[in-house]
Order: sequence, then C-alpha cells, then structure tokens
Amino acid sequence: MITRRLALTATLATPFLARPALSQAATLNVNSALTADDPLFKGLEAFKQGVETRSNGRLQVRLYPSSQLGSDEDVLEQARAGAGVAVVVDGGRLAPFVREFGILGAPYIANGFPELRKLATSPLFDRWADRLRTASGHQVLSFNWFQGDRHLLTNRAIAAPADLNGLRLRTPGAPVWLETIRAMGATPTPLPWTEVYSALQLRAIDAAEAQYPALWGSRLYEVVRFITKTSHINLITGLIGSRIWFDRQPAELRTILREEALKGGDTGSQATLASLDDFETRLKAQGLTITTPDLAPFREATKVVYDKLNYAAVRREVEAVLAG
Repeated sequence: MITRRLALTATLATPFLARPALSQAATLNVNSALTADDPLFKGLEAFKQGVETRSNGRLQVRLYPSSQLGSDEDVLEQARAGAGVAVVVDGGRLAPFVREFGILGAPYIANGFPELRKLATSPLFDRWADRLRTASGHQVLSFNWFQGDRHLLTNRAIAAPADLNGLRLRTPGAPVWLETIRAMGATPTPLPWTEVYSALQLRAIDAAEAQYPALWGSRLYEVVRFITKTSHINLITGLIGSRIWFDRQPAELRTILREEALKGGDTGSQATLASLDDFETRLKAQGLTITTPDLAPFREATKVVYDKLNYAAVRREVEAVLAG
C-alpha cells in the first residue's frame, strides 16, 4: 500500500517538476529630475507604454520623477555598474567620459529642436555614443529629448551681459555650463536643482537659469521677478542606461528599447514645444516681467567658450552635420 502511494505521488509530481520555470520580465527603472507634470514626462510615459506593449510584457519600465532614485550622477554610476536603470541627462554630465558630448550644451550651438534632433541622429553622434559605451559603460537609448531654451532668472532687469556682473548665478556643474555663465558675466554657482528655490529665497544665490517647464515645476516664479529670454542653451537631453544591462537583453528587445526611446523623445519634445506659449502666459500672470534682449552681445560674449574648452574643431564637425 505504501509502495503504491509513493508511486502515485511520484507520477503526479513528475509533470510539475518537468515544467520549465517561467521567465521573469526584465525591469528598467527610469529616473528623472523632471516633475510628473513636466511636458517632457509625457515622452517617458509613451516610452513605457511602447516598450511594454511591443515586448508583450517581457520588459517592464518604471518611472521615477523628481529624482526619486537619487541624483543624476548617482544613477549614472549605478548604470556603469550594470544596474537596470536609465536617467534623462544633458551632455555635460557625459563629457567627463567622452568630451564631445559637452558641446551639446554649448551656447548657441544649434537653432532649436529640429537642428538638435538632426545632430542627435547623425553618424557623428553615433560615433560619440559608441565611444561612450567603451569609455564609461553607458548606453545611449536616444538623445532627442528637448526640454526648451534656457533663460536667465533674476531679481533685476538684464539687458546685456554687463548687467550680470557680480551676480552669483546657479548653473549645473559641467564645465560647458560653468564657462558659458562666466563668459556672460556672472559668477557660476553649481547647486543641485532641488536646492535652487531655497537658495534664491535665502539669497545664497542671486539668480538662476532654466527652461520654462522646469522653472514652473519648481515654482521659481515665487522667488524671481524677471525672465530674460537669452536662449543661451537649447537644452537637449538623452535617455542613458547601462551597456551591461542593455547587452544582456535579447536583440529584439534592444531594438524595441532604442526605437521606443526615439519615439518617446519626439513625443516629449513636441509636448514641450506646444507648452511654451502657455507657460509664458502663466508666468506673466504670476507677475513676472519677461523680456527678449538683443542676443548679439550674448552670442559674442560666449564665443570664447569654444576655445576655452577646446571645442573649435568639434564645432566645425557639428556645423557640417547641420549644414548637410
């Protein structure tokens, strides 16, 4: 009797034991300093939906706005170590690994999103991205995420670079940003974005610079009185992940990630462009004075940045791409 029971148990258990283990979906955690109501975030939501739908759930994307996973630099380090993370960052944060990326944030390098997208999808850019994979272990998924033009945010009127003399102006810590602000006449002061509001409120800094969606999302209109539309930087950013994690995925999923990142970047960029007039209207309603100065003195003042950072030759390559 005992023998028969054991045989029956073994027979019932065999199909269960032989059943192959279910494969687990891969997960990509996407971090961004953007708030969830930033128009560019619509692109991240489109990226998530596109990846999950086309992969039939084999790839899951989780979105973390407002830097919930840490600073951009922290997430870039996690990516280097092979974690399943990605982050929306500007080229300046990648320049320590491949210095050509820094020119993406250089002053007046392009004329708006169409030119920036042309550069970010060119063979020249692809060569930079391939070198980044080797140099730092980062994978560019796409670099067509346009956040808008960056303008000056102050508590006094600015009409020319000379009006910035003596002002402590917050900017990211990448060399191209620091040199741009210094060339414009202010004293560049690196600070995390999350600290800008309190620093302006407490007068630890005198001014800042940002694009409309970020300015609005962080409520900086409460602590500045003037916006000067210098458009000194056309802020293009990229969705950057881990080469190790990316290469671990099947070829089909790697294709999906890159194609959907490009589509998501276009979606978010178009949403940004469509929002700018509305943001300006809302900012004026908050009592801010918004002016557009003669840009020629600002362009002239910032030409020195390219020589200081040894970008003259790279700029010629970029200009050739844009002219082609």
